[in-house]
Amino acid sequence: MSGHRKRIGPPPGEAVHVPGGVSEGENELTIGRSIPPLVELTPAGPRFAVAVPTRGSAPVVPPSARLDPAPTAPTVSGTVMPRTAFLFPGQGAQTVGMAAALCQALPAARDLFERAAAVLGYDLLAVCTSGPAERLNATDVSQPAIFVASLAALEQLKAAEPDAAAGVVATAGLSLGEYTALAFAGALAFEDGVRLVQARGRAMQAAAEAAPSGMVSVLGMEVPEVEALVLESRGADTLEVANLLCPGNTVVSGALAAIDRFEQLCVQKGGIRTVRLTVAGAFHTKLMKPADEALAAALAGVPLGAPRVPVWSNVDARPHTGPDEIRALLVRQVLAPVRWEDTLRGLLADGVERFYEIGPGRVLAGLLKRVLRKADIRNVAA
Repeated sequence: MSGHRKRIGPPPGEAVHVPGGVSEGENELTIGRSIPPLVELTPAGPRFAVAVPTRGSAPVVPPSARLDPAPTAPTVSGTVMPRTAFLFPGQGAQTVGMAAALCQALPAARDLFERAAAVLGYDLLAVCTSGPAERLNATDVSQPAIFVASLAALEQLKAAEPDAAAGVVATAGLSLGEYTALAFAGALAFEDGVRLVQARGRAMQAAAEAAPSGMVSVLGMEVPEVEALVLESRGADTLEVANLLCPGNTVVSGALAAIDRFEQLCVQKGGIRTVRLTVAGAFHTKLMKPADEALAAALAGVPLGAPRVPVWSNVDARPHTGPDEIRALLVRQVLAPVRWEDTLRGLLADGVERFYEIGPGRVLAGLLKRVLRKADIRNVAA
C-alpha cells in the first residue's frame, strides 16, 4: 500500500485550514480555495456580488417576495430559472461575531434570533456576536447558533434576490445542516427546529463526555485506502470512517487511543497528511449511541410535514419527502457516516445547475469545487 498510494485533490499548497471548535467535525476541514460571497453587508448597506436581474432599466420583481422553494425549475417573468439547490452548513462553521452585521441590517434576521431566545431561555445573538468562544463552541449552543444564523442568512438572500428560490428543486445540509434544510423546505417549524437542535447538541455532548474520543481528517487518500488504515489501527477500540466529504477528504472518528494509533500509522506509511479536529467526541460513530436514543425521544414530540422539495439525507445520499422516513433517517444520522460527496454527486446527476451555500463559513463551496471545479456555487454568509 505504501508504494502505490493514489493522491487526490490539489497540492497541499492550495488548501486552507478552516477552524471550528467543539464541533461534529464537518466544517473544521482543509478545503479548496474559498468562494467569494454573493452578498456582503457594509456600513452603507448590502453590497451584491451578483447583479439583480433586470429587464431594461427596471428590476424584475417576482409575483411573491416569499422565499418558498419550488418542486421544479419554473419560469419567473418569462425567464426559465436554473435548477437550483440550497446547501446549509454543519457544526464547526460558527465564529464569534457571526450574524452581527446581518441582524443590524435586516429586521427579519434579528426577529429569528429573538424567537430563538424565547425558546432557548438565553440571548443567542449575544453569544454569536460577542462570545466567549468557549460558550459558542459548546455543542448545545453552537448547533442552535448555526441553525438560526443560517436561516437568518436566508433572509439576506431574500433581500438580495427575491426570486432566488424559484428554481430550487432540492436542498441538503451537512449533518446539523439537514435540520436547516428541513426548515427551509417547510417540513420543520422554526421553533421546533430550535428545540430539536438544542436537544441534539446536548445529547451529543453528553455522549462525547462519556468516553475519550475524537476525529481526524485524512487528506489526499482514496476511501478504500483510508478504510484499510482504519482496520489496521482499530484494535479493540472503536474507529470508523465518519465523514465522506469530497475527493481526498475523509474524516475518521473513534476512541482517542485508536486515533493516536491511526495517526502514527499514517506517518509510518509514508507521511500521509492528517489533521486532528478540535471536537468534543467521536461523532457519527456507535460511540454516540446514547445520543440517537435521546434524539428519537425529542423527535417523537415534534411534528414533521412533507417538505416542499426533496431533502437529501446524509445517511443514504438520497432525496426524501416522507415525514416518517425523514424522522427515522435523522435518528440514524447521529451514528452513521456523512455521505456528503455522494449527495453532491447525486444533486449534480439530477441536473442541478446552481448551488447556494447559505450560512456561516464557506466550507461547502470548497467541497463542491473538489467534486466539480466548474460548479456554480454562491455564498450567502451569516
